[in-house]
Order: sequence, then structure tokens, then C-alpha cells
Amino acid sequence: MTAGRALSDLATLLVAGLLTACASGPAPPQWRLDARSALDAFEAAWLRGQARVAAQEFARARDELAGTGDTRLVAQAELIRCALQVASLGFDDCPGFRPLAQDAGPAARAYAAYLAADWQGLDVALLPTPHRAVVVQHGAESVQAAQGAALAAIEDPLSRLVAAGALFRAGRIVPAGIDEAVNTASVQGWRRPLLAWLGVKEQRAQAAGDAQAAAAIRRRIELVLGAVAKR
Repeated sequence: MTAGRALSDLATLLVAGLLTACASGPAPPQWRLDARSALDAFEAAWLRGQARVAAQEFARARDELAGTGDTRLVAQAELIRCALQVASLGFDDCPGFRPLAQDAGPAARAYAAYLAADWQGLDVALLPTPHRAVVVQHGAESVQAAQGAALAAIEDPLSRLVAAGALFRAGRIVPAGIDEAVNTASVQGWRRPLLAWLGVKEQRAQAAGDAQAAAAIRRRIELVLGAVAKR
């Protein structure tokens, strides 16, 4: 049995293996199965814009993990939640993770700093592999070019959106990166991040005085909003 998508994409940190049930080994404890199922359901509901369901599923997952007394597991779940928020341009200081940070381990703290766009002195080697190339240390122009290429090279769509959100938060995303994020969310049918990134495109079109483009983007937003309202 393999780990759920939320774990493989967002939490390739320190203890992902603790939530992976091996097909060849003994039956995993029930908490592992329940926590993994709840985290997968949380991810799906969050990306669809189902806030109430997402909150319920995350609470269920966190309760299962907290029952182990393993701070690292609970911290990992909180980072999954933070990463999904960043992918959808919802930025806070990851309050659920902060009380756990001291015992979460260096990799988890590095990932939290990455999500917060706190990249000064960040040990890139501690980050999940898809995100390492996003953080570069060159001059201003080469940074944008290199980071844009790194974003486009990320194969996993959810990891790509997380990276785009981190770049946006750092004020380093290029227009092509915004388009990449919109297209990624659209192809996957992920309503919450799609609305957030379309909102960015609309604002930029308005700032550029392109009323026609802004109106077209607004029509897309209204279409997605209508789909959300029917759920």
C-alpha cells in the first residue's frame, strides 16, 4: 500500500515513512490508515474549495496523529496544511506549526521557512527535491529567469502550485509563473487555487489598463464561482 498524494507531494520531509503502510509487512496500525485517509480527504476538499469538509478532515487527521505523541507527525500535518494554503495564496505564519517547531526537526523547519518566503540563510539541501531549484542565490534578473525555469520543471502539479505560491509570497514570481499556476489549477479542476491565481491575473490586467483581458478573466472567475456555489 502506498502513501496518499498529500503525503508524497507535500510532506517529503523527515517522517513520511512513518505514515507509509508496506504491502509486504504486517498490517499497519489503524491510526496510520485513518490519518492518511483523513489527510487525503482534507487535501481534496481544500483544493475543491469545500472549507467546512476540509476543516473536519484535518481535525480528524490531527487527532489521530496527536494520539501517537509524536510531535514530528503532527508538525508534518500542519506543514501540509500550510503548503496547501500557500498554493492557494493564503498566507499566514503557520500558527499550527509554530508551537511544534522546536521538536519538528531541521527539515521541517526549513520547509516552513520556505513556505514563509524566509529564504535568507535557508539550507536548500533540507527542502523536498522539487523545491530546491526554486531558491537560487544570484542577481535579480537571473533569479527570476532561473526560478521561472525551476517552477516549470516541477512535474507534480500540487508541488508546482506550492512553489508558485512561495515565489509569489517572496515577490519573485514572473508573469509566466502566474500563467503556469493558473493552467495547473485549471487542468486539475482545483477551484480554490484557481480562483486565487485568476484573481492575481485580473489585478495585473487592471493595473496594466487592459480592460478587455481583465473582463475575460472576470468571466472565468464567475464561471468557477458558479461551480463552487452549486456544491
